[in-house]
Amino acid sequence: MVKILNVAQMVEVEKATDAAGVSYGEMMGHAGRGVAEVVKGLMIEETGDYRIAVLVGPGNNGGDGLVAATVLKTETEATVGCYLFRPRAEDDDVFVAARDSGVFLAVAEDDQRWRVLKNLVGNADIVIDALLGTGTRLPIRDDMKKLLTYAASALEGRRESAMAQDLVWPASHWVERPHLPTVVAVDCPSGLDCDSGELDPVAIPADVTVTFGAAKYGQLIFPGARAVGELVVADIGTPSGLEELAAVTVELLSAADVKRILPVRQPSAHKGTYGRAMIVAGSVNYTGAAALSALAAYRVGAGLVTLAVPQAIYPVLAAQILEPTWLLLPHDMGVINTAAFEVFQAEAGEYDALLIGPGLGRDRETAGFLHGLLEGSSHLKKGSIGFLDQPERDSGVAGSAHFAGPLIVDADGLNLLSEMDRWWELLPPNTILTPHPGEMARLTGLEIEDVNARRFDLAAEKAREWNCVVVLKGAFSVVAAPDGRQAVIPFATDALATAGTGDVLAGTIVGLLAQGVEPFEAAAAGAYTHGLAGQLAGGRMTSRSTIAGDVLELLPNALRRIDREF
Repeated sequence: MVKILNVAQMVEVEKATDAAGVSYGEMMGHAGRGVAEVVKGLMIEETGDYRIAVLVGPGNNGGDGLVAATVLKTETEATVGCYLFRPRAEDDDVFVAARDSGVFLAVAEDDQRWRVLKNLVGNADIVIDALLGTGTRLPIRDDMKKLLTYAASALEGRRESAMAQDLVWPASHWVERPHLPTVVAVDCPSGLDCDSGELDPVAIPADVTVTFGAAKYGQLIFPGARAVGELVVADIGTPSGLEELAAVTVELLSAADVKRILPVRQPSAHKGTYGRAMIVAGSVNYTGAAALSALAAYRVGAGLVTLAVPQAIYPVLAAQILEPTWLLLPHDMGVINTAAFEVFQAEAGEYDALLIGPGLGRDRETAGFLHGLLEGSSHLKKGSIGFLDQPERDSGVAGSAHFAGPLIVDADGLNLLSEMDRWWELLPPNTILTPHPGEMARLTGLEIEDVNARRFDLAAEKAREWNCVVVLKGAFSVVAAPDGRQAVIPFATDALATAGTGDVLAGTIVGLLAQGVEPFEAAAAGAYTHGLAGQLAGGRMTSRSTIAGDVLELLPNALRRIDREF
């Protein structure tokens, strides 16, 4: 996994890297080389027609840009020009190397009315933004503000010209938007606060951001995240196992991480090999949620999925989906009632994982069912789940008709929990909760704005307090464990901003749980697979037109991509 740091933590990592024998100059060399390699990847046509403009700031970020310019000038046929916000010292090694390599160099103080800047950017195919780094404090003022403003104007003019001439940028796995020029940010777009995600109005949005050593929080927090584009983390020579980096428990999940989590499939397997999941879901007004969850659990490999639903909605569901088995529950007017507790209790012990909540509704009778499920009979130890007291649980008695597996609470299950006093004391350790910001607000008593402003910290804080795994959904969903581990899902797409996608996510996680994946890992891998499926669906259908069924349909494609990528 890629670590996620705040600015102060990154400063400490760089200090420790220097102390370990990799100098700041060497780190700059690695950083500039990393930027250049990404730019080379964008130059997929083997021609010498590329024109690259590098905007060079006064600090180390500008030095990274000069290194990248030198590499590109010496190793490609591109025309490379640098625009310096301030003059660099004549003995500055990276400046001397760029000059000696033949890079065109211009300085802002010599540029009357910003004519050179407008010409350089206005004719570029690729613009490298190396003006301001992660230590930037907002707002941007004075001449730097003017430079960014004029550069943005030149970029817009170039794009309008390209559109008028019907020019098409070559397709690339790095860049989705077919416009000219492409903007590559060095470490972060100039004007992004890499701690808070605040974005200055004059910041130039990037198509690709090449950051160094680790991801930064502000790159994953809106509105700043909108300006980051594709995020690439480049190595700066930090030794493996560096204590200052190893101690960080917040990580950006990758396909390689997920592949290590996914259960290995065996040719000799049968359905029992891959677990049995039970999903308590659905009500007369929300039949689709149950179906989406069940099919998602199957799509990620669960061996058998049982839907426990109000008997009244069974005919509707059974006519739509063939694969699940069924547990029909007593109901009042199409919603699960308190008496369903007895029916559930008799069957629960046969299952390896339990999901409660999708489409359940918030009826008082349903609340009574959930309360009974969590507290059990009066003789059971408070806090046990599935009606199995602690002595029975510890004895390992086989054949007991009591559920003792891991639990996920989603959707209306969360809303019903929020109405119970000290509800977290009723849950078994490492229960998985999957709230969106509104549900998290109800669980915590906070306003939605406060939840969104503190996503990372709040998820970690409540995971510890509740002794649960928390999946705080949204753009760059956060998965937090009670022991302090956090995994951030690297997807932000409006394709998932549609009803039912949360039900697909919950089913994906319970399907992995049923196969024996540990709760934190199942939540992280499930959220990643679901997010990737959403991104694929948005690409196929357009995000505007994507529905939950599309995300469900593309779960296999997401798994195939994860399997084949490494």
